[in-house]
Order: sequence, then structure tokens, then C-alpha cells
Amino acid sequence: MSRKSYLISLLFAAGVVLGHAFAPAAMADEASAPGKDKSMMSRDQVTRILDSNRMILPGQGVDEKVKLHINGIDQWISIRGKDRRNPILLFLHGGPAAPAMPEAYTFQTPWEDYFTVVQWDQRGAGKTYRANTEEAMAPGMSVKGMTDDAEQVVTYLRERFGKQKIFLLGHSWGSILGVTLAQRHPEWFYAYISTGQVVNGRRNEEVGFNYALRKAKEEGNQTAIRELEAMAPYPGKGPLTLDRIGMRSKWEMYYGGLAWGRKDYQFDVDAEELSPDYSREDLDAIDKGSLFSLNHLLPALLATDFDHVTNFGCPVIVYVGAHDYTTPHEVTEAWYANIHAPSKKLVSFADSAHMMMQEQPGRFLMHLVTDVLPLAQKAGDVAPNEATRDP
Repeated sequence: MSRKSYLISLLFAAGVVLGHAFAPAAMADEASAPGKDKSMMSRDQVTRILDSNRMILPGQGVDEKVKLHINGIDQWISIRGKDRRNPILLFLHGGPAAPAMPEAYTFQTPWEDYFTVVQWDQRGAGKTYRANTEEAMAPGMSVKGMTDDAEQVVTYLRERFGKQKIFLLGHSWGSILGVTLAQRHPEWFYAYISTGQVVNGRRNEEVGFNYALRKAKEEGNQTAIRELEAMAPYPGKGPLTLDRIGMRSKWEMYYGGLAWGRKDYQFDVDAEELSPDYSREDLDAIDKGSLFSLNHLLPALLATDFDHVTNFGCPVIVYVGAHDYTTPHEVTEAWYANIHAPSKKLVSFADSAHMMMQEQPGRFLMHLVTDVLPLAQKAGDVAPNEATRDP
């Protein structure tokens, strides 16, 4: 997840967060305010500056947004990289329907020196939601249907760029699709990169709830204690409503379980407002797609149970945030201990929760280069290194 994280999507539904819904009106009011400083830049000016500062030279590099017709609907991807000789890294975003494309400019640009990075707005998300009717998208709104979609995206990338293998990174909700696809086609991937892994949906809810209640009691936060204890035992054995999930998410996020040291996710929503990859209309589609997707996918997310899905035919690299209680790190670490794969590695980011690539972008990049890239280097699937000269 993120707009992100399935946590955030649930908060939208529960009315805790209002993302981009009122941004156009607010921006219009600000622009027309009497006495407004005329030197203030417009959104278009800001996005042009941001885009020019991450320019990719034509020819050797690639910077494209591509509309693919997959399984009956149009689906959007962005492809960015400085050198086509580098390996491809496909990013499966969270949510459901929390596209990473609009925020990727805040962390992805340095990745593009080493990888050709592909962001895909999944069925029901962002640009893809905007490009289709809900009626057309609905038949494929399932883990199986969306894994089928992902399969077609990978096939397109392998064929277009002439790659036998690529890297597959699944974040949060995207990790459900990632595990499923890596199980189907391990021969397609240098590695599956698990980030904010969903291992067991209901156990995530229980651990996240207990964390929030524990922190509330330590702080003496009577409002949080009252609201959380009113739901106990949680999640219980009955159905989980959006209101109950939203309340758990509200306090888990308040205590840093989504982004460590932050009580909300406004920093990300603000960054999306300036995205050089998204139009105003694309941004408006995020919340609509989130609500549409939750209606179809929330039961599947909560029913996820990968406790015994631990045998992989490709290498597995697991990244966890030491403070993650959106997809609790201890649940993922226990799952990792049982994984059998050609090789495996776990990295815990000490100052991160669920959004590691944004919370510690330098360290995340360093691990992509030292843990992930060597798997492609062994196959010669990288651009040449810089020329160096010793004294």
C-alpha cells in the first residue's frame, strides 16, 4: 500500500483521511485569493521543473508511459531508466489501488541509474481506473485476475526489451500478487523482492491492533484506549467492517506503524499533488479507484494466508521496516525463517516502518545495488560500470 498501503485505502473508506478530493477547489481558491503573491509558482511550473531535473537522455535510456490492452481493459505503465542494458525492475504497488507512480519521483530517480524501473497502475488504480469503466474492470478484480494481468505485463516487458528474466518487487498489497506470480513463473525472475509483505491478513490486523493499544496505554491516550478497547477482542472471528479496520488503522498510523515518527501520511499526499507523472484528473481518480477496489478486494486481502507458501523457485529478498505494523515486521520475519529458495536474504531497516523506500531512500537504494543487482550482473544483464583510475 500507499497512497498507499492498504491501510491508507481503508482510512479513505472510513473517512479518516481525505486525500486529493478537495485539492482542486483549494488550489483554485489559493490562486484567486486577493493580494496573492504573483511570484508563487503554479502546479504546472513545479511539475515541469521536477521533470526536467530527472531528464533521461533519449536513445540509450527510456522514459515512456505506455497504455497496454490487457485482459479486456487498458492498463497504464511508466518505464524509466538511464540505460536499456540494465535489468528491468517491475514495481507492484500496494493498496489495493494505491499507485506508486505519482509519488515515485520522490525516491525512484537514483534507481534508474541501475535498473529500468516499471511502475504499473493496476486494474482499478490511478490512470488505469481513469481509462476504463468500472463495469469493464470488475470481472478481473480478484487476486487471480490481477495476477493474470501482471503476467501479461511481465510478458510484454520481457519481449520488448529482450530479457529472459527481470526483477519483481511487491510492496504491501502488491506483495500478494508478487508471491502468487513468483510461484507461477519462478523462471521469469532474477529474484522476488518482498517489501512490506502481506503474510496473513487477519494476523496483521491483530498484531497492528495490539501495537496501537499498547502504545496508547504507555502514553495514557484515553481517546485511543477507549476507541480501541471498544472493538476488543479484535479482529475476533466475525466479519471485519471498514469502520473497525479504519479505527485500528487510524491509531496504528498515529503511533508510527505506517511511517516511523509520523502521525499521518500527509507528506505523501502532498508529494503526489506535485507529481510530474500524474495530471489533476489522474490524481482525482486515485480515491475513486480505491473505494471501487476495496469493494472487490478487501475480503481477499484479509483472507490472505501465506504461512505455508514458503517454497520458491527463484531467489527471495525480504525487506522489512523495524517499526512496520501495517504489515507487522515480526510476522514477515517469522515467515522468512521458513522460506526455502535458491538463495534468500532479509534486511531490516532500523528507522522505517512500512514505507522504507521513502523513509530511508538512500539505504534502500544501497541495498538494491548490493543485494539485488548482483543477481543480474552474474548473467551479464547490466550496463558497464564507470571507468575508474587508481592514483
